[in-house]
Order: sequence, then C-alpha cells, then structure tokens
Amino acid sequence: MENVKGKELMGKILVSDETGRKFGVVGDVSFITESGELMNVVLVDPTKYVGELNIQEDERGRFLVPFSAVKAVGEFVIVSEKDIV
Repeated sequence: MENVKGKELMGKILVSDETGRKFGVVGDVSFITESGELMNVVLVDPTKYVGELNIQEDERGRFLVPFSAVKAVGEFVIVSEKDIV
C-alpha cells in the first residue's frame, strides 16, 4: 500500500476484507510524532461487530485498530480481521 496520510482516513467507514462487516467510523489516528508513522486507527460509532473481536482500547475507552491491519484506503478503509487481534 502506498503512503497514506492520517487525514485521508478521517470519517471513512472501517470494513472487514474477509466478511464485509462494518466496524465503525475512523475518528482519529495515533502516530509517532518523530517519524509520522501511523500506529492505530481510532474508531468512533463502533458497530456491534467490534464486540466480537478482541480489539485494544485506549485509556478513554476508544477502540484502536492497528494501522498494520489496513489493507486499502478508498471510499472505505479496508482492514484484515485476522490482523486486528
């Protein structure tokens, strides 16, 4: 995947590559300040499917999806479920 800027992800729906299930909306991203490397996608408006996965939460209770699970960015952010956990 080519380089993606965090702001390009904001407001897009996060969708599973394997099942097509929607997990929520990208509300924010976390990154390493020094390098700008994206670390996690922060979900807002999570769907019921998020509860079925063992997704990490931050100190504010927001769900974090590792950026390494992102496979494609277009109209949606496509992620691999097996890479989330």
